[in-house]
Amino acid sequence: MVKFYESSFSYDYAFPAVSLAYFLRYPNPYAKHVLSTDVIDRHFDSENQRLYTTRLHLKRSKLPPAVLKLLPKGILGSGSDTGQSYILEKSIVDVKEGWMSTETKNLEWTGILSVVEKQRYERPNSDSSKIPSSNNEPMENIRTGTTNVTTSTTFLSRFGQAGTRFARRKGELLPESQEQSLDSTEEVRAKKGIFASWSTSSLQRTIEVIGMRRTREALIKSKDGMNVVLGRLRSGGLVEVLEGMRRDREAMHGQDGPWKRTWSQGRVRDDSE
Repeated sequence: MVKFYESSFSYDYAFPAVSLAYFLRYPNPYAKHVLSTDVIDRHFDSENQRLYTTRLHLKRSKLPPAVLKLLPKGILGSGSDTGQSYILEKSIVDVKEGWMSTETKNLEWTGILSVVEKQRYERPNSDSSKIPSSNNEPMENIRTGTTNVTTSTTFLSRFGQAGTRFARRKGELLPESQEQSLDSTEEVRAKKGIFASWSTSSLQRTIEVIGMRRTREALIKSKDGMNVVLGRLRSGGLVEVLEGMRRDREAMHGQDGPWKRTWSQGRVRDDSE
């Protein structure tokens, strides 16, 4: 079963400011779990005036405790203790028409719960705000206006399905005696019928509901984080946004940052040797 969640809201900022803030939203005080962001691909299509970007976010994240309680011990393996996960983000910005579409999806634990979030940012038809025609255009011209955002999220749990497929594939390679044993096991499962099926589907629905509840909370924090970045953009322009990012990064990792500390520790070990 697949579950869907939809929501709509608006930012009290023009589309150019919102689209810029989207790419500068990490780090912010409401996203301290985001460890890094890397641009994998970016290109601008001059013919249709669209910017295509693919980014990879590394986040400090674990499966919700409520989901972990439903899973057998050891199913996640040792990798579940790292507390980090990758999120793939793809976006298209239409400079001419004034809209942006984004899609993010998790790359970890997809067999347990796959989450795909799609967003559409666009200026209202009555909004006369436009993308600045030059870098010298005053920021005041893009500070006023509104941007509508529509979010749709899909949740899909496949937990419990892989084992059945694996057993069937394994049966094709077994000797005849073991195949008969497997067939008898399948008959027992078939006799349970609706009860086994209900158990798996019920577990999947529970995981999807928990994921949907967590996504609702994350969307609120995401909007709050965007408003912080937009407020900085309004008060001090791009300089204030970058300065705010620096302050947030220091608050998360310290003044030196994780990479500088790692490099310094390596230098100390080399010197001691």
